[in-house]
This record gives sequence, C-alpha cells and structure tokens, in this order.
Amino acid sequence: MNHTDNSLSIAASAFTLNTLQKIGLAISGIGLLILFVALGYTFPNPTLPLIISLSAITLGTIIYAHATYQHLPAGIKNNGIWFKSMTSKGALAWIAGIVITGFYVILYWFPQYLGLAAAEGAANTGLVALFDPLSQVLAGKAASQWFVYGTLYTVAILALGYKFLLKYRHNRYQQIRTISVMFFQLGFAFMLPAILESLNKPYYNFANMWPLNYYFFDEWHLQGMIDSGALGLFMMIFGIAMFLLISPILTYFYGKRWYCSWVCGCGGLAETAGDPFRHLSDNSMKAWKIERWMIHAVLVFSVVMTAAVLFSTLHDSGKGFWVSKPMFVGILVVIIGGFAAILKFKPKYFKQLDKKILPYVYGIGGFLAVWSVVMLVSGQYNLFFVDSYVLRSNYGFLIGSAFSGVVGVGFYPLMGSRVWCRFGCPMAAVLGLQQKFFSRFRITTNSGQCISCGNCSTYCEMGIDVRAYAQRGQDIVRASCVGCGICAAVCPRGVLRLENGSVDIDVRADEVRALHISTDGGIQLDM
Repeated sequence: MNHTDNSLSIAASAFTLNTLQKIGLAISGIGLLILFVALGYTFPNPTLPLIISLSAITLGTIIYAHATYQHLPAGIKNNGIWFKSMTSKGALAWIAGIVITGFYVILYWFPQYLGLAAAEGAANTGLVALFDPLSQVLAGKAASQWFVYGTLYTVAILALGYKFLLKYRHNRYQQIRTISVMFFQLGFAFMLPAILESLNKPYYNFANMWPLNYYFFDEWHLQGMIDSGALGLFMMIFGIAMFLLISPILTYFYGKRWYCSWVCGCGGLAETAGDPFRHLSDNSMKAWKIERWMIHAVLVFSVVMTAAVLFSTLHDSGKGFWVSKPMFVGILVVIIGGFAAILKFKPKYFKQLDKKILPYVYGIGGFLAVWSVVMLVSGQYNLFFVDSYVLRSNYGFLIGSAFSGVVGVGFYPLMGSRVWCRFGCPMAAVLGLQQKFFSRFRITTNSGQCISCGNCSTYCEMGIDVRAYAQRGQDIVRASCVGCGICAAVCPRGVLRLENGSVDIDVRADEVRALHISTDGGIQLDM
C-alpha cells in the first residue's frame, strides 16, 4: 500500500487515516467503550465482556500498527509529529492528560468509584468486578483496583510494544530491549505476583527492588517473607542482593540501561505508550538543574525513610530481632565515615561532583552523624520526633502515589514520557550515580560526521542535549541517560554508538564537560 502525498501545497499537508487504521481504531474503541460502560454498570456475567474488551484493545492496536508502519520502508518515521494535536500539547493532549491524571487520582484515593468493595467479603461492582474472572484464575481471589491497573498496564505495554517493534523494526537493539520489557512486565511484574498470591505467598515482583520498591523493609513485608519459609527467605535474600550486589555489577557492565530500559515497568510504559511524546521532554539547562536537585532529594528522602522504618521494624517490634540501637547507629556511622574517608583521601572518585554541591553533601553527612549520636545517647527512636511509619506514609503518598503514578504517567502528553524517571525515581538516581562514576557504559560520538540536525536532542526522552556532546566529539556519560538508544537510532549519519569501554575516572571527569547551546544563543560549559 503506497501512501504518497501528491499535494504540492506547503501550507496544508493532511495526515489522513487509511481504511485499516480506521478499522483498528474502531475495534480498540469498542474495547475501551466496554471499560467505560463498566464504570457505571455491573455485568452479571463479566467473563465475556472482559475477554471482548481486552481482545479488542489488543487486536485493534495491532491492526492500527500494521496499517501505520508495515508498508513503510525501514527507518524511524516521525512525520508530522509537531502538527498533531495529541503530540504537540494541543487540545487532544490536554484532554488526554486530564483524563489520565483523573483516572490515577480515582485509582489511588477513591477506588470505590471504580467499584471496589467497601468491606472485605463484599462483592465488587462496576469496573473492578469486570476483572474478577481473570483475578480468580490468576490470584484465586476477587480483583482489587491494583489488579485492574496491573492488567491494563500490561495490556498497554504488550499492545503498544508491538507497535514499537514495527516502528523500530530496522534496529536490532530496539527490538531486543522492547521484547525484554514486554517479557518482564508480563511474567515478573504481572503474572508471577498474582500466582504467588494464589499460593498464599507474599506479593513479590522480582523485577522491582529497593529503593523503587520502597515498602521492601516494611514490617508487614519482611514478616510475610519470614513466615513463608524457604521461598520467602529466598525472596528476602534476593531482594537485598539485588541492590547491594546484582545491580552494581550489571550497572558496571551495561550502565543503568539494563534496568531502566530492559526491565523496569515504568520505563517499559514510557518506551511503548509514551514513545509518541518523547520529543516533549524539556532539554533546557533550567530543567536539568531542577532534575538534579529533585531526583536526589527524593533519594535522600527514601533513604532516611527506609532507615527509620527499618530500625523501628528490627528494634521496636518486640519480635526478638537481633539489631539493637547501638548496633544500628554504629552501622550508620561506619557508612558515613567510610564515605567521608573516600571523599577526603580519594577525591579523584568524586571529581565530577559540582563544587557547589559538596557543601550540601558535607551538610547531610554531618546531620546524619549528629542524629546518630543523639539517637544513641537518648531514648528518641524517631527521626525529627515523627513516627517512622508516618514518615513512610507521607513518602508513599507524595512520591509513591502522587509523583510516580499521577504525575509520572498523567503528564505524558504535556511533559514527555520520562517525567518520573527524570525528576523523581530514586532507583534511577542510584543507578545514575553508579553509571556516572563506576560504569563502562557510554555513548560514543563522531563529531566529524555530525551535521547538527538535532534529531538526537529532540527525541531524547531524558532531556539530554545530545547534540552538544556530538558537536564536540565527547562521550556521553550522564547519570540521567537510560541507554534507550533512540538518539543513535534517529541519527542519519551514524554519529552515536552505545558502547562499553574501560573505566578511567580521571579521564572521564574531563570527558563529561559539554557545550550547551542555550536558548538565548549563548554558549557555556557544563558538567
């Protein structure tokens, strides 16, 4: 099928839908219509409507994707993306943003409006009841709002992941990482936790880890794993090993892309459902400065909250755990002292730290040290004289729900697909620090071939001004880079390559400086 615009007009270029695209959208619309009907109507036999709805959404997306990309030659096509209302912050984008944001608000805080049973043992109604049959098969119990969300989340990644595979079918790296996130979302994030629940085992997502999994060290979660015998003990050991051992090793070899672009469900949704909005990410210097402060502030909040909750769990629970207050404080002092010693005697490992940030690093470390001593000599167990679980609750509300859910996905059509990953994800912050200082991964550039087209910077969902690095022929070693490889995929000259090299911190401290072309025409060197 050949779609050629024969119009010679430069004022009006129509982006019309072909017949198959219309059929695909219509079929998907039928599936979505059933979901909307279920908001206000409880199907007496929900099995058939559920099958029709999910099948129609998936099939319609597949038909639309085939009709859109299959007839085109290999290569990424983003034609007209700035002229479409949905992808240029137009009216449709604002409507979509408001609808998605509103759905998240209801999902997190008002699930009764979706039909969640008001009391345990009562029957679900509405949308939640529609998913009861599938929940009974997988988890052996009635659906919750989280099961509904997980199902729709998984369907979105699978269906739109297929669309992504067609669009980037010429690029083997994009194919592999997309299949990877589809596999981990379906198997590890959706089906495995449900099956574990059906076996009366703790809910556990092996593709999720602390600090992104901020409730890992909560008492109910730890106790649930302890009470589950050998399998629960394996979950606990695996979860701890993930962030202490497995993650640093994988990040050393592959950068943070092994998680953020190959495994993480948040990244998976951003790469599939969020792909049409990646060009909306702000790559200004102001956005970068805000990003660095916000994401590391969330990381500090997460660490402090976890430390307080973990101490309360292990010491105050009355269950005979061996961790005492002096021992816990001693561990904290050793960690802070070790970091200070490295900063003092091996400063080369921190050459990339902005000198303006160092006073804050010392300040935070000093505060934690003083707090440790105060907690040791007094009877105060709670940070800031606030109950640790109140601190945990505030973190869950502000970061785990409002930021990662409501803002992180609801703002796709307005701020790009990686708002949460850029500004709020503590896991991205940890992996970013490891990647920047201790990883072999970098994106290499060949400035001699660069024509300064700007495609790389335009389609970087993390807001990195890739072109500035490419123009100077400097390797891109940025904490925020998730290694999605789209910058290399859209480059018409093959300037950018995702590679692994040797770790030489002394050299890389100079490599990360890049020219940033500011919006007012000025040029400045940035770290």
